[in-house]
Amino acid sequence: MYKHPNQNTHTIHFEPGGEIVYAPTGLLLSEVMQQAGLELNMPCGGQGRCGRCAVIARDGSKVRRRSTVRLSAEDLAAGYALACQTVVEGDAVLTIPPQEKIERRLVSDKTAAKITLPFTYNPDRQQPLRLFPLTLDPPSMADQTDDWSRLKRALSVVYGLANLTADLPTLCRLGTTLREHDWAVTAVIELDTWDRPNGPPRLVDLRKDEPPSGGRCGWQKDEDKRQKTEDQEEAHLNDSSFILHPSSFSLWGAAVDIGTTTVSLYLVDLLTGEVAAKAAEYNGQIKRGEDVISRIIYAGKNNGLGELQALVVGTINELIERASQRAKINPLEIYKMTVAGNSTMIHLLLGLPPASIRLEPFITTVNQPSSVRAVELGLNIHPQATVDCLPGVASYVGADITAGVVGSRMCTPPSIPLSGEAPPFVPPTGGERGGLTLFLDVGTNGEMVLGDGEWLISCACSAGPAFEGAGVQDGMRATAGAIEEVWINSETFEPTYRVIPQPKLEAQGRPTPPRGICGSGLISLLAEMFITDVIDKAGNLNVVPSSQRDEKRRRIRQGEHGPEYVVAWADETEHGRDIVITKVDIDNLRRAKGAIYAGYTVLAESVGVDLAAVERMLIGGAFGQYINVEKAVQIGLLPDLPWEKFHFLGNTALQGALLALLNRDYRAQVTEVAAKMTYLELSADNAFYEQFTSALFLPHTDINKFPTVAAILD
Repeated sequence: MYKHPNQNTHTIHFEPGGEIVYAPTGLLLSEVMQQAGLELNMPCGGQGRCGRCAVIARDGSKVRRRSTVRLSAEDLAAGYALACQTVVEGDAVLTIPPQEKIERRLVSDKTAAKITLPFTYNPDRQQPLRLFPLTLDPPSMADQTDDWSRLKRALSVVYGLANLTADLPTLCRLGTTLREHDWAVTAVIELDTWDRPNGPPRLVDLRKDEPPSGGRCGWQKDEDKRQKTEDQEEAHLNDSSFILHPSSFSLWGAAVDIGTTTVSLYLVDLLTGEVAAKAAEYNGQIKRGEDVISRIIYAGKNNGLGELQALVVGTINELIERASQRAKINPLEIYKMTVAGNSTMIHLLLGLPPASIRLEPFITTVNQPSSVRAVELGLNIHPQATVDCLPGVASYVGADITAGVVGSRMCTPPSIPLSGEAPPFVPPTGGERGGLTLFLDVGTNGEMVLGDGEWLISCACSAGPAFEGAGVQDGMRATAGAIEEVWINSETFEPTYRVIPQPKLEAQGRPTPPRGICGSGLISLLAEMFITDVIDKAGNLNVVPSSQRDEKRRRIRQGEHGPEYVVAWADETEHGRDIVITKVDIDNLRRAKGAIYAGYTVLAESVGVDLAAVERMLIGGAFGQYINVEKAVQIGLLPDLPWEKFHFLGNTALQGALLALLNRDYRAQVTEVAAKMTYLELSADNAFYEQFTSALFLPHTDINKFPTVAAILD
């Protein structure tokens, strides 16, 4: 932004806020707005594809539109311009329409439901982050040992802990902390990490904790136990009698899943293994791209990478603050964080350029990043906390999938006795290794894994954002006002729909008017249109001239973008416009479902497996919780298997991140899963395109693959 005018700049006046900025010729309006700190959503990453960054150039404004895609003749006449495709050529007055406000539909908000772990939590044996309370003898003229050596000596004598290390920021606070607390402190020590399995241990923090009654003697051991061999020292560290957990002590961690759409966080008590709070929010990067490709492209623009990193860090920090307030803790008490996410999200969090992910041969910078400190990323937890980004497999099969496989218990942990009950979201497997299982994460990218635990093969296909409401004329996210389910009368073609309620209206007993259709609603609508013959198997609408249109056909008409079906009339909606699904929308949905079906079909064929042999179909991801199995099968999104084989697990990536946070053996299993998983690149496989073409029809060109759907049609 240019604060002062000169001969090379132009005055840009923004309404309704009244901001005045100065910009040079040729600068994009989107860049002018960003530098001025004005809110602007660009879900397509500034490629001019979504039309959501439209602004109104008032009469006399000197701007040049490089593209008018997504703008109708009426829009242009009204002065609309896409901010990401319009440049400054002179003075201008621009009106910014209200930006889409995301009113989050949270699965859980202020409290976290009790989460059952698949093991009995023992922090002294499973958690590498530990508390070591002790009291040191202060220095004197007779003992002038330096503070660091004094601390190491005490930890060695009392706990048998050797080879302790510390980062410079920790050492800088060491002497002050010891003296402020009269040499009675608690050391927060990280014994090991996945990339330092044998240590050495690291001092993360030194703090004052209120000791239990009994004082310093409660943590001392007899003098005769000071001398130990290496084996005895290890046993000494694992002796739970050395680590006391009085209620006045605290040790916290966080498990995070960075989704392309949503970021979710568990705040976890590392002393008990309990999830104290859960928080979730839309990923702040959405305003710069709704899908990973859009964000990769945006990351390559000017300071795009830094901006995207700041946006996701900001989202995580917001969740940290929210969860900490609910649990009534100080965020600085969080000493460890595990992070799951697809490969692009992990790259953007770490500030790694993601450009090569979208370019053939589709290579990441790193699949298994080393641990970093929270201060390096700007996360508002303890600065020296370890941030462990879980390993991925390839450009489009990332840590969300490896963590999801572990979180879903698709593979039985190799060396961990399941002393507790299995989590409620996974059925018992009768002690088997797991049987043939297909794990599917439905989203912008459809990632899938097939295997029995001994072997795993994975692939990913670009389904596009249609099932998340993007790329559809009246599509929207699953927020208040979204149509989430539809039923159509086969005799009249009249629809009935259910809308996600607006809490304030619901409290007043008033219905929520629809604003658009979310992903689950689109699946339901497409299935109903097909089953009731509103569309044929190719997705075509039978439009007749208005003069010949009877009452049954009144909702099928020719619209501005081709044939369309009216789901809700203007007088029913919040914005006063008809809500429709167009032929273009239907084609986008067919391509999305076709890509996912083709993906897991080719995956099965590549190892000579029939889909009918699949014993369990595990569906992860937040979107999966709202899918109607019957409707998804009817459009050919899911295979026609007995319903009892389908298990909707919710956020398996977050569950996997939680297990990795609490148990070093589960963390090792995530690494093992990533290492044993074979990745099948579909773009190099002609079989995928053949299957994709067949799957473009509803539900498929071969109706025999969907016997339950064939029975309905007959």
